[in-house]
Amino acid sequence: MTEHFNRSSSAVRNAAETASPSLTLAIAQLNVTLGDLAGNCQRILDACHQAAAGGARLVLTPELSLCGYPPEDLLLRSGFFRDCAQALAQLSQQLAQQLPGLSVVVGHPLLDGGRRFNAASVLRDGQVIAQYRKHTLPNYTVFDEQRYFEAGDAPCVFELDGLRLGINICEDVWGPQGPLTANPHHGGRQRAGDGAEWVAQAPRLAQQAGAQLLLVLNASPYHMRKQGSRYDVMRARVRETGLPMVFANLVGGQDELVFDGASFVLDAQGELTEQMAAFEEGVALVQLKDGVPQRGQVHSALSLEAEVYQALCLGVRDYIGKNGFPGALIGLSGGVDSAITLCIACDALGAERVRAVMMPSQYTAEISLEDSRALVRNLGVRYDEWPIKPVFDGFLSTLEAEFRGLPVDATEENLQARIRGTLMMALSNKSGAIVLTTGNKSEMAVGYATLYGDMAGGFAVIKDIAKTLVYRLCAYRNQLHADIPERILTRAPSAELRPDQTDQDSLPPYESLDAIMADYMENDMSPSEIIARGHRPEDVKRVVELIHRNEYKRRQAPVGIRVTHRGFGKDWRYPITSKYREPYH
Repeated sequence: MTEHFNRSSSAVRNAAETASPSLTLAIAQLNVTLGDLAGNCQRILDACHQAAAGGARLVLTPELSLCGYPPEDLLLRSGFFRDCAQALAQLSQQLAQQLPGLSVVVGHPLLDGGRRFNAASVLRDGQVIAQYRKHTLPNYTVFDEQRYFEAGDAPCVFELDGLRLGINICEDVWGPQGPLTANPHHGGRQRAGDGAEWVAQAPRLAQQAGAQLLLVLNASPYHMRKQGSRYDVMRARVRETGLPMVFANLVGGQDELVFDGASFVLDAQGELTEQMAAFEEGVALVQLKDGVPQRGQVHSALSLEAEVYQALCLGVRDYIGKNGFPGALIGLSGGVDSAITLCIACDALGAERVRAVMMPSQYTAEISLEDSRALVRNLGVRYDEWPIKPVFDGFLSTLEAEFRGLPVDATEENLQARIRGTLMMALSNKSGAIVLTTGNKSEMAVGYATLYGDMAGGFAVIKDIAKTLVYRLCAYRNQLHADIPERILTRAPSAELRPDQTDQDSLPPYESLDAIMADYMENDMSPSEIIARGHRPEDVKRVVELIHRNEYKRRQAPVGIRVTHRGFGKDWRYPITSKYREPYH
């Protein structure tokens, strides 16, 4: 049976005047695997056993915890909904048999009368006692729920031990401001002239239906400084409704997305009473006394570098683990990008599952070899050196007649990178290990990478990390353990594809490049706005032009971890063939 409490405002006032009982609920911050219905159900069941052992009467799981998030076009297959429904029914029966009396809120997809919903069901004693259908479907940045789901419109409030609990799902509590809140250039605030204040209706409907506490299921992906935005938005909802709020978030990696967990509880004054650790699976018990969340464990916030590093480690661990790769391969260069990628791989997987290969050419400096050898000794990974000059000379011999009389240019440089890419992929094919590419966001933006060369691989770890942030992450990693040789951090960056080459021969300084890139592609600023911020017009024009000219390369790049509010992935959809350019004045 499904219960929906629809109450008048006078009923709400009367309810508020009645003392609420005590209750222990649990937040199950789960790392599920998309599509692993049996495994995810077992994970939910295990968390419920842990919660019940701690005295919990209610367990709250994240959004779509049954199947994982985002299911994307699996949601276009009727068999997926059928199998999800069967898994939910089996989970309900297992809970009834093993944990009678326990109430569990489970997120799942729902097919009803040919209509698809993002839903949450409350399971108790083998029955679905209440069910909610998400009202607000996000359709911005990485989200495209309007492609798959229809919106619900009814509140859902259920009762447990005399306490009335409302349910919302993720975007319901953000409301239609999501696209702007996701963009720090707009400060997470409404822009002047945008009209009326944003309104998140779903929490108010729950309040009007008699809720005394709001349970929010989330699959809220990580990006830098996201937690601060969550606090701001959730506190706004608390102020509007007067309801305490329990925010349960998914944790784990899913292709380019990383979910950071960091679930929390706010009391009716918006004070933080519980804060779970970020990037870790776990169960937190929340004590309610007379309906008021009591002070529990509050984990401290991480530094920006620490949270980004943990996000990258989690993304690598889950992409490799959930897809069944036995290990990772990394081509070293003696530079910061391959150094931080190797450290992340070792910290995520363990050094025994990581192999590094250095492929020097005649242009590789001796200090690059020395620094690479020192790095792998410090980390304890398997390491090989394969000089590529014999292979390079063979290619040049084959192409001699074609190239005769033509000047040496980027063709010969790219040929070296493609030899390395071919050798790494051959090693991957034989071993089954995945090649982790080492290109950063600054390079991907302006095309400072070789298609089928250093871009060849299966997963791009630092694809969304600007070069200046790469250096900060290296410094952070060395604070944990000084494995990266100092000279790697102080040398001028170079691709070492020709004599005495440095990145700045053909690019603006990275401090300028990164700032222009962020303003243009992350914050949607126009070239003229960026110039007005003090950047040289010639640098702005060059960077913006390179961003558009190299779209065809990025479309062929491997998927990589997203840590900014806009990465070169699902939330960057620019045409390859386009003559449009914004004016620079």
